[in-house]
Amino acid sequence: QVQLVESGGGLVQAGGSLRLSCAVFGTIFRINAMGWYRQAPGKQRELVADITSGGFTNYADDVKGRFTISRDNAKNTVYLQMNSLKPEDTAVYFCNAEVVIRPTYSTYSLLHSWGQGTQVTVSS
Repeated sequence: QVQLVESGGGLVQAGGSLRLSCAVFGTIFRINAMGWYRQAPGKQRELVADITSGGFTNYADDVKGRFTISRDNAKNTVYLQMNSLKPEDTAVYFCNAEVVIRPTYSTYSLLHSWGQGTQVTVSS
């Protein structure tokens, strides 16, 4: 079993900062891409940022220059540093990871795993 545990959400005023963390637990062979998504009330879940195992990053246009995604491969953890927060950033933030497990010596499985979500609320 693989479990993603998020932390770091909360309430902040516009212009403030928050840092989200997501740690991956379980019997893991390798973690490929990791990312952060968000879902605001009444809207679809959308990609915020993702990062490959080699450190290449990708951002949604409306967070470029304000958010920074990073990862610590030794800790199986991905971070999202959010600066200059705006009320429209209010959402539940979910982390996602492509996790390779090795159920047997000769088999591998790829799991797309999600965290439970953490609420980020930005007040105006």
